[in-house]
Amino acid sequence: MDENSLRERIRAARDFVKPYAEDEDILTDQEMKLPQPPLYKAPMRDEMIALPVSFEDLAIDRDFLHIINSRESRRVYTQEMMKLEEISYLLWCMQGIKRIRGKRYATLRTVPSGGGRHPFEVYMTVRRVEGLRDGYYHYLPQHHSLELLRSEEDMAGFIADSLMGQKWAARANVVFYFSFVCYRAEWRYSFFAHRVALIDAGHITQNLYLAATSLGRGGCAVGSVDKGLADQAFELDGEEEFIFYAMPVGTVSEQVKKEEEDFYRFVKEDGL
Repeated sequence: MDENSLRERIRAARDFVKPYAEDEDILTDQEMKLPQPPLYKAPMRDEMIALPVSFEDLAIDRDFLHIINSRESRRVYTQEMMKLEEISYLLWCMQGIKRIRGKRYATLRTVPSGGGRHPFEVYMTVRRVEGLRDGYYHYLPQHHSLELLRSEEDMAGFIADSLMGQKWAARANVVFYFSFVCYRAEWRYSFFAHRVALIDAGHITQNLYLAATSLGRGGCAVGSVDKGLADQAFELDGEEEFIFYAMPVGTVSEQVKKEEEDFYRFVKEDGL
């Protein structure tokens, strides 16, 4: 790509982030009274795995300022077992449905979303979690449950490949993969929906960061995702719904802090 083409693409990306003009003559599908899309995805399998709804037995740090100050990206995991209650807690904190507004107008969840659209689905690879078989899962927020898409004993290769060669992620207990269900947001916001969705993605991962920190666990959000590979693994069409973001989470320890510092050795070596 020549420099002029590169600069044009940079300018186009900047325009994508800018709000659209208020005087543009746009009618959204909602304004045209077209049918509203479902608030969440229907189950993909016949069987559901109910998740615990009580978190009283978890050792949760309730000092909010300490959680804020302790939060950081963690890429080295000790590979100890995690509890099913911990996975349930993480899912609830980032996508749990507290109630539905009206009959089916919008879901009110534990994170904010533009227009209450919540246009995301959560998929997972799971390993070393008590009560769950290693494999690929889909979260059902309407039931606060999981469905096993398929079991898999060794997912290390898929995880590393789906995150563009980031092998460290394969040591996580769970990797959350976030899909964008396009029309769920486009129905209300038309072409402006995609900018809003990217803002909403930050809400989800920040809640996940804080929830993991409050449990003494760690994670690192990843924007470098092989969409095609991830879409295929979770049986998505790649057009109306596709994976665009991920976050590994696992058990961490201060004893392996030195190993994490090796990720940033280049800062010293390059004099940055």
